[in-house]
Amino acid sequence: MNKLYIGNVSEEASAEDLETIFEQWKIPHSGPFLVKTGYAFVDCPDEKIAMKAIDILSGKVELHGKLLEVEHSVPKRQRSCKLQIRNIPPHMQWEVLDGMLAQYGTVENCEQVNTDTDTAVVNVRYGAKDQARLAMEKLNGFLMENFALKVSYIPDETATADAPPLGGGRRGFVPRGPPRSGSPGLGARPKLQSEVPLRILVPTQFVGAIIGKEGATIRNITKQTHSKIDIHRKENAGAAEKPITVHSTPEGCSNACRTIMEIMQKEALDTKFTEEIPLKILAHNNFVGRLIGKEGRNLKKIEVDTETKITISPLQDLTLYNPERTITVKGSIEACSRAEEEVMKKVRESYENDVAAMNLQSNLIPGLNLNALGLFPGGAPGMGPSMGHNVPPPGAQGGYSSFGSSSFGGEGPFWASVLSASSQPLSGQGQPESETVHLFIPALAVGAIIGKQGQHIKQLSRFAGASIKISADEVSVVDANQLAPPEGMDNKQRMVIIAGPPEAQFKAQGRIFGKLKEENFFGPKEEVKLEAHIKVPSFAAGRVIGKGGKTVNELQNLTSAEVVVPRDQTPDENDQVIVKITGHFYASQLAQRKIQEILSQVRRQQQPKPSPRGEGPPLSRPSRK
Repeated sequence: MNKLYIGNVSEEASAEDLETIFEQWKIPHSGPFLVKTGYAFVDCPDEKIAMKAIDILSGKVELHGKLLEVEHSVPKRQRSCKLQIRNIPPHMQWEVLDGMLAQYGTVENCEQVNTDTDTAVVNVRYGAKDQARLAMEKLNGFLMENFALKVSYIPDETATADAPPLGGGRRGFVPRGPPRSGSPGLGARPKLQSEVPLRILVPTQFVGAIIGKEGATIRNITKQTHSKIDIHRKENAGAAEKPITVHSTPEGCSNACRTIMEIMQKEALDTKFTEEIPLKILAHNNFVGRLIGKEGRNLKKIEVDTETKITISPLQDLTLYNPERTITVKGSIEACSRAEEEVMKKVRESYENDVAAMNLQSNLIPGLNLNALGLFPGGAPGMGPSMGHNVPPPGAQGGYSSFGSSSFGGEGPFWASVLSASSQPLSGQGQPESETVHLFIPALAVGAIIGKQGQHIKQLSRFAGASIKISADEVSVVDANQLAPPEGMDNKQRMVIIAGPPEAQFKAQGRIFGKLKEENFFGPKEEVKLEAHIKVPSFAAGRVIGKGGKTVNELQNLTSAEVVVPRDQTPDENDQVIVKITGHFYASQLAQRKIQEILSQVRRQQQPKPSPRGEGPPLSRPSRK
């Protein structure tokens, strides 16, 4: 791959002109330039220099008024299933890249290439030549996060139509640069970016010291910690603090954070800055409730274990474009470093639980089109990697575009990639059955849910495709339905009765959870958790509970929701009893879906079996699962 093709060459250009350009950019070549009409060829000493020429010259350098196009020279007979893709955004996730490549065919192998460039380079092998050709046509020049992808063929003289997949049929990945601490070994799948970056705030006066002369200090931090570090200097002009985003493994983020704190402390001593410099971590509000824990237990434990003092900014500081809370940690550098590790561990766990919940949710509701739910505000939830991304305005959650957020505000490419893979309706599914869920909300929130002259609840009902009613008098509705209000809540709760199929339940309940959060009906240290009641046939209650409570315990472990089937219930006139589900939105939804799954199994078992003598039309034998 040392031979280069130079395209878009002016008719006026000569070999001497091209030689001058290569000398100007200090790119050696091992042979003369072969100039044809409109294009030229040249040999480079090795592949590394050839790639350098492509990165420096292609689409960037003009000759006689025309931008040169430089790529590997591959004869048509050698164009097979292998491509090289360059100029990939350095912080792109493997999941997003995989999704993009898979649009054009079966990817048998994808490995990352070591380069000296800031952007990433991968070699890709497709299952067939036509798939590689299609990927070449569609991706070459494709703009992704302001990076124009560059795609070229890799010569493969030995390739045959029935060549086995590389790596024994498994896609192997070669890490870019030295292996990171705690990262998988050779052949494992590295991440171009950690899903949850570390975001910190630093005093503006220390930004120069962190960057260093001509960027030397920040480059050194990046190299030592194997991180990508973005200092958002232009955000919030004149502000006393600037955000820094660190993309790396958890260990890399922590090492970079410690180094930055040490630099700030040294600069403070040199400039005789006497005020305490706390560590300020930014975290999305959706994760903060779980970081704090019930009655603040999680946060208190971190404070005790790390010997630090931790405070969190109030909910009132949040805005539409800034859903981050500031976690201020005070203590020694060593103590703050330990606290950062524990805080981010909790944040990452919350994020991973939400991702798992979304993936499970997609599978549990057949045909659920999550893209259409409207739970992801912004222009384009569910956009695949081949489409553009919304860019937040200056001062917004700049570092969070890489992993998105959950259902109550904000969206991002990560959620887009997760949702787009599972958003297509399933064919062959019948009309889903309607379900009824009783959701208990704070009595004071009823006005917000109903809206002025009932406009909000009407719009919500139309949007979700569900019947939504709120009890006018809790006692009368509870008596009528033989339901009990959440324990300890007395008359502070009102019941919302939602009737509709699974997708409608997801939409309606999601908007109600979101509205309660938006309107601050839960305190700054509280996560939005509501109690939902669903009715089940009395004969099926035992199946929900399981032998010795096994099933209900598994439900709680799987969903993180509290699931209770009250004992000694008197079945209603329809021979039904209630199941109580308490938890945050995803937990509650998962529990509801799993219980409905159990009920579906019970109903199938209750259906009459076909006659053994074969009367009536023949039935196909059900397939074994």
